[in-house]
Amino acid sequence: MNRKVLDLWVGVFVAIGFLSLLFLALKVGNLSGSNFAETYVLQAKFDNIGGLKVRGPVKSAGVVVGRVSEIHFDPQTYEAVVTMTVDTRFKFPKDTFASILTSGLLGEQYIGLDVGGDEKMLSPGDSISKTQSAVVLEKLISQFLFNKASEGQDKK
Repeated sequence: MNRKVLDLWVGVFVAIGFLSLLFLALKVGNLSGSNFAETYVLQAKFDNIGGLKVRGPVKSAGVVVGRVSEIHFDPQTYEAVVTMTVDTRFKFPKDTFASILTSGLLGEQYIGLDVGGDEKMLSPGDSISKTQSAVVLEKLISQFLFNKASEGQDKK
C-alpha cells in the first residue's frame, strides 16, 4: 500500500472513533434524539424531589415511559412541581401514584408510576394527585442517630 491509501484508512478509523465517542456521550447524557415518539404532558407536586433532574426517566414497571421535562417551585404551596412528558402509547389511570425513587443505593433518581384501578385515564395536561417525595439519605441517617441518642438517654 502506498502512503496516501494508508493515510486515508487511518483517517477513516479516526473519524469512526470520534463518531463512536460522540454517540456514547449522547447516550450517557440522555441527550440522543432517537426518541421521536408523540408525547403528552403530566404534572405532579412533591414536597421534596431530592436529586431529581430534568431529562430524568419516568418509569412504570421498570420500563421508561417518559422523561422529566421541567422542574419548578410553586411559591403558593411551597412544593416542587415536576412536569413530565409521557409517550402516547402508554395511558395511565386517574389514580396513578407517582414516587421519586433511586436506581440502586446511590444511583440516579427517577419518577416511578404505580398504576391504580380507576377506569378513567389521565388526559394531557392533568396532574397526578397521589405522590410520594424522595427519600433523603441524610434525613434517614440523622433520624437514626437521633433515635440512638435518645435510647441511650432513656437507659440512664
